[in-house]
Amino acid sequence: MSEEVLKADTLKEPAEITDEELDYVADTAIAVIKDILQFFNVGDITIDEYEGDEGELILDITGEDTAVLIGRHGKTLESIQFLVSAIVVRKIGFRYPVVIDVESYKSRQRAKIEAIARSSANRAAKEHRSVKLRPMTPYERRIVHMALRDDKRVETESEDEGAARHVVIYPC
Repeated sequence: MSEEVLKADTLKEPAEITDEELDYVADTAIAVIKDILQFFNVGDITIDEYEGDEGELILDITGEDTAVLIGRHGKTLESIQFLVSAIVVRKIGFRYPVVIDVESYKSRQRAKIEAIARSSANRAAKEHRSVKLRPMTPYERRIVHMALRDDKRVETESEDEGAARHVVIYPC
């Protein structure tokens, strides 16, 4: 598929993309990741691709020396995610959700955050008081909101600004 055809649309929802376009997105993202990883000493890597729960394309990098790609508290991985997303959008001409993971780090972190969210919701509902979570990245806050969106006992709200932005869970 030519780039001109793909650039006709500026925003694509996961449900609207064809298999051919999805392959193009994946191939482009993988090429960008490989270009970026040239600057890291990670040895041989494998990039597995699969579809996430929200229809996003997940690219999971595995290999021998990949801890450097995660960094302290996932900061390096967050930066790689930002770079890959920005470059892919520019190259393909439309926005499509691509998530970069390393050795399923984000999957493990997501499970931890969901467990914290559920535990905090239980506490908020049981004690009939709000529960304030630690400051989180936008991605982490989104996980909390999504984990609790169907819990009729509580409501969630992001509060504060910048690095201090956090989720508060309110009992209903």
